[in-house]
Amino acid sequence: MNSATGVAESYWMDSTGRTSYPCLDDDIETDVAVIGGGVAGLCSAWEIARTGRSVTVLEADRIVSGTTGYTTAKVSAQHTLVYDTLESSFDAETARLYARSQQDAVEHLVHTAAELGIDCELERAPAYTYVTVGEEAGRIRAEVDAAAKAGLPASLVTETGLPFPVAAAIRVADQVQFHPRRYLLGLAEDLIRRGGRILERTRVLGLDEGAPCRLSTEHGHTVRARDVVIATHYPVFDRALLFTRLQPRRELAVAGPLSPDADPAGMYITPEQNTRSVRTAPYGDGRRLLIVTGEHMRPGTVSTVDRFDRLAAWARDHFPVDSIDYHWGAQDNTTSDDLPFIGRFHPGARHVYVSTGFGGWGMSHGIMGGRLLAAELAGDPLPWARIYDPRRLHPGVEAGSLLKSGLEVGRHLIGDRLAPGSFVDSAEDLAPGSGAVMRKSGRRSAVYRDRAGRLHAVSAVCTHLGCLVAFNDAETSWDCPCHGSRFDIDGAVLEGPATTPLRSIETDEE
Repeated sequence: MNSATGVAESYWMDSTGRTSYPCLDDDIETDVAVIGGGVAGLCSAWEIARTGRSVTVLEADRIVSGTTGYTTAKVSAQHTLVYDTLESSFDAETARLYARSQQDAVEHLVHTAAELGIDCELERAPAYTYVTVGEEAGRIRAEVDAAAKAGLPASLVTETGLPFPVAAAIRVADQVQFHPRRYLLGLAEDLIRRGGRILERTRVLGLDEGAPCRLSTEHGHTVRARDVVIATHYPVFDRALLFTRLQPRRELAVAGPLSPDADPAGMYITPEQNTRSVRTAPYGDGRRLLIVTGEHMRPGTVSTVDRFDRLAAWARDHFPVDSIDYHWGAQDNTTSDDLPFIGRFHPGARHVYVSTGFGGWGMSHGIMGGRLLAAELAGDPLPWARIYDPRRLHPGVEAGSLLKSGLEVGRHLIGDRLAPGSFVDSAEDLAPGSGAVMRKSGRRSAVYRDRAGRLHAVSAVCTHLGCLVAFNDAETSWDCPCHGSRFDIDGAVLEGPATTPLRSIETDEE
């Protein structure tokens, strides 16, 4: 990895301490079990605990250390060019409910941080979606009209705080940026004060939707719960077939110090140039940290080293940053109709709920989803619950996305096994610090040679649905291009939907 792109860690993770909640060491019972300790899981658990139910969070690793620990941490009701799409694909009422739910999440974050006294560097700032090409200005004008009709304080501007001209931008005032780990770790502490439990290093492997529901875990213990919330970013259970309606997307970020007088004073995003998202954060000694996100891709399909370098070059070309101190990647999933899935898991579900498909806007969706699910379990659904219901079907809207996603998965499931350039013939071809899929005697192995020259070999077949993994050269992981599962060099699961590690394989080298 090019040293010019800084430390391979997110600023949010680097600037906060690690957690050490206990793991599950016995069978337990709880009113509600929440699987997943990111923004969706912790917000859901905290909101449900406030209604008087006992709640247990089950996290496979450490809380707020997955996708949520690697976010851009914008909390905004303006999600690029969403309102014109919602109005044209559905109707004005859907766009209005979406706007109400998202702005409610923004204000709820502000209120909760103040109520609990959480110092999470919360700042009010306007959110902008901009274009630099004049021919694209019509898309911005249409978005301003749709967002204003939906109830947001949206305006059309041609001047922003960015250090380069824009052709047009939509501006929505009084949105929020914050330190996500500080906020969510504070929320976790309050959850414990309310009698909730957080169990880390407790991977859930099985779900029995009985009465009560029963969750089986990696180390053999069972959790019994009246209700279950699956908030694992990508659902770890496939019985609802949501994997056919979710498309994984990996996005990269770089960050470096910026003088306060160069702060663009806002949160910015453009769909141009494979997405460029910009914000700043407090960075000690009166400085700001410029955070630039973009270069989204399907996991396991392109060189991430090249994409990080491209993003760092863009940051340097447009802002007076002296160095890039951090770089990191994050993963999210987009649904086939661009609305999250938050609600009952499948048509037959009575006590199992899901929260997923945030499309890059996990902070506002996660906060909103916690409120939605708590209200649903209390029997008092919120007005916007229907637009997020996972059981919905919109064939006309989803058909194109489903076809494209199905073809993409099929191409990788079959084509990656046949492509002649996809494999190396021998591990001797691997330089230190590199990895590749090797085919030998009909068996496909994912082989990595570490910096010391030692080989690490695991099966190249993803344990989710059998696609071949590919080497992520910047983040040193094995990534599945079909549904986004990720594994470390020794096969341990980094990211679902896979729950089983890649099988270790002996090598000829000692």
